[in-house]
This record gives sequence, structure tokens and C-alpha cells, in this order.
Amino acid sequence: METTPENKIIEIDQDILKNLNVIRKWAMFFSILGFIFLGLVIIIGIIAGTFLSAFKSGGASAGIPESLIIIMFFVLAVVYFFPVHFLFRFSKQTAHAVQNLDKEALHKAFRSLKSYCVYMGVLTILGLCLYVIALVVAGSSMAFLKGM
Repeated sequence: METTPENKIIEIDQDILKNLNVIRKWAMFFSILGFIFLGLVIIIGIIAGTFLSAFKSGGASAGIPESLIIIMFFVLAVVYFFPVHFLFRFSKQTAHAVQNLDKEALHKAFRSLKSYCVYMGVLTILGLCLYVIALVVAGSSMAFLKGM
């Protein structure tokens, strides 16, 4: 007689808890670095926009408008905030689960880790698609320029 998946139980021993605690520490380290990076991105965006608007030459402006540069930096910060936040939540919830042997906290931690992986996977797929589109556009523009 086969057992159904509902009847199967996975037990977590002390070795697994130790490994989860090590993973939690590294996840916290990377999330703190991510939050620092987010702060730097926002500061650099504000500084870049301020300097570009302050040193703009009188008449015609060449290149990208200053406000667009600031907006691009903020969009980058917003896009990068979510995976860092998911990683931070995973670390905090795992710490609580390991210290208190709380099954519900461990479920929440793994949901946060799943959200992190899904978000990064979708972001990676979007990035690869943008690279392919950029290569196609660059290749077609080179073919057009070569014919001139």
C-alpha cells in the first residue's frame, strides 16, 4: 500500500537547524549589503540629477534630461528593493523559527525565500529578453547603417 504525500513527514534534526542558522546569517549579510546598495543608488541618483541640472549649459541640452536620470535611479531602487526585502524577511523568520522551533515561522521563512527566488527568476528572464531585443536592434541598425 502506497502512502500519499499527506502522510509523509519530514523531520528536521539539529544538523539541519545548524545549516539553516548559517544560511540565515548569510542571508542577513546579503540583505544588509542590499539595503546599503539601495541607499547608495538613491543618493547617487539625487546627486547626479542635482549636478546635471546645476551645471547644465544655458541653451540646448544634449543627452538625457536630468529628471529622467533621477527617475531611472529611483526605478532601479524600487525594483531592487523587493528581493532584498524578501531576503531580509527570510533571515528574520528563519532566526525566529530556529530559536523557538516554530513551524509556522519556518513556513513563512520559506515562503519569503520562494518569493525571492521567483522575483529574481522573473527579473533574470526580463533582463535576458531585453538583452536579446537590444542585440536585434543593434544588429538591424548596423545593417541599415552599412547600406548607407
